[in-house]
Parts: sequence; structure tokens; C-alpha cells
Amino acid sequence: MRCPYCSGNTRVLDKRDTEEITRRRRECLKCKKRFTTYEKIETKLRVIKKDQRREAFDREKLLLGVMKACEKRPVSQELIEKTVAEIEAKIRGYGPEVPSKVIGELVMKKLKKVDKIAYIRFASVYRQFQDVGDFRKTIKELK
Repeated sequence: MRCPYCSGNTRVLDKRDTEEITRRRRECLKCKKRFTTYEKIETKLRVIKKDQRREAFDREKLLLGVMKACEKRPVSQELIEKTVAEIEAKIRGYGPEVPSKVIGELVMKKLKKVDKIAYIRFASVYRQFQDVGDFRKTIKELK
């Protein structure tokens, strides 16, 4: 790896692995400056939409959907990030293509455990509730 400051060669001082990311602390052999790199395996994951179109998986889109459901609820950003990471890990286990229905069901399953109101909010958009009866039915299922 080249140093971002002087383009010299570097050496690894420390390496830490997690499930998704490898963190490496590096030092330039020439200028002696230190910096950190984060490595993540890049896999091309595609989502199969309801109309059979395929599009690239977008983690930010998933994160925004969960954040919107949890808006003004006592759910920390840290818990939202953890929830999205768990959902993403499960999605990647399905292979290179995953139906959007699977993603929606995984999100609802996780949100049901995190916050019931966030679950109902997400379900109302995901399942396209038409009237109050749809809300009542979902709330009845929660009890």
C-alpha cells in the first residue's frame, strides 16, 4: 500500500478483523506518518423487485427506510446501524440476487423486536396499507 502523504511504501502496525471489515493501522517507511485503512469485501448484490426488474443493492436506501420508521422514537442511531448491519449480513447470505420481498420481511422482523411503532410504520409503507382496518389488523397481530 502506498502512503497517501508521500506515496512511499508502508507497513502494517496493527490489524483487527470484524465480521465485515478489516482495520489496518499503517506507517509510512519514508515519512513515518501513520494512517488507518478499512477493507470490506465488495460483492455485487442485486435486488429483484416486484416487477422482476433487477437493481443494485443500496445499503443507504435500507438505512434510510429504517431511520424513517424509527423517526421520533426512542431508538438510538447505534441500534439502527446495528440492525441494518444484521439485515445486510442476512441478505448477503442469500447469494448474488435477493427478492425485495425477503428484504422487507427481514426488516419487519427486526423492527418488531426493536420498536413496535417503528414496525407498524414500516409495515404500513411496505404492505401499502389502504385504510384504518389494515392498521388494526397489524396491531392485533402484535398482541
